[in-house]
Amino acid sequence: MLLVTLILASLLALVPIAVAHRRSTSTTTASGPTATSIVPLNLAAKAAGKLYFGSATDNPELTDIAYVAILNDTAIFGQLTPANSMKWDAIEPEQNIFNFTGGNQIVALAEETGKIMRGHNLVSYHQLPHWYRTIEEECEASHSFHDNRLSDTTGSYAWDVINEPLNDNGTMRADVFYSTLNTSYINVALQTAREADPYAKLYMNEYNLEYTGPKIDAMVQLVEDLLEAGVPIDGIGFECHFILGEVSPSELRINMERITALGLEVAVTELDDRIQLPATEADLYQQQGRLHGRGPDLHGRPRMRRCHSLGLDRQVFLGSIRILRIR
Repeated sequence: MLLVTLILASLLALVPIAVAHRRSTSTTTASGPTATSIVPLNLAAKAAGKLYFGSATDNPELTDIAYVAILNDTAIFGQLTPANSMKWDAIEPEQNIFNFTGGNQIVALAEETGKIMRGHNLVSYHQLPHWYRTIEEECEASHSFHDNRLSDTTGSYAWDVINEPLNDNGTMRADVFYSTLNTSYINVALQTAREADPYAKLYMNEYNLEYTGPKIDAMVQLVEDLLEAGVPIDGIGFECHFILGEVSPSELRINMERITALGLEVAVTELDDRIQLPATEADLYQQQGRLHGRGPDLHGRPRMRRCHSLGLDRQVFLGSIRILRIR
């Protein structure tokens, strides 16, 4: 069956690569930095009551010694997410031929440096293997994917189970999953993920949720429908692909609170703040101020516990990644 094959192939990523990365959230941190202090990102996040500040990374970057030295520093990053190596096209490039090497490498790096692991992602409309179109496009709403390969599965601290299911106008994205099973593919994927790993945090991940409009409205409605149906879901990932000067911190806070009011947690999952190049000193000052302003604005959000960046860029001045001013 199409859906059975798709979701099973994706969930199989959990088996060999997702090991014990669940760490207690009760770790004692030092009191918050003073108004003039400069502290590394992860330490600043934890001092503000968050679980971590993390980073995405990709396997080709792990040969760069200077890059890895910063990535490994737990004062800067307390969590890792694989940018691509846990996606379906990476783990099953040919039908029934699985390759977990890339994912294993990043999991091992997280283990070696004491970082939390976040899995990304299980069901998504893009980066599908080339062969998926050869499958007969039929499926049944069954649970026959309880394969013995899932029986001993353990998971990362959290998984982006569903990735980017919505269009910006609030309609469902018409991908192969939706076209085959309508919105029930989301229910099936989340239920299967929970059965595969009862302890992992299960997320939907989406971009452009920071703006008021039909997309955040549709996400709230989707969560309400899932909860009413008894479908397990723990959180929503706000990707937060910012453009300098275009995002309102108060609007972002309100939208996050709409999710947390439903009993879910939220995470900033792919943070970046784009700026037109060449940047002026005024642009850089504005960018710094806007990022600093957003952090304190979210400190009082008890269910906004996690933040990680889109990735540590080898092409930027790496020293600038090391610090976060808390005003």
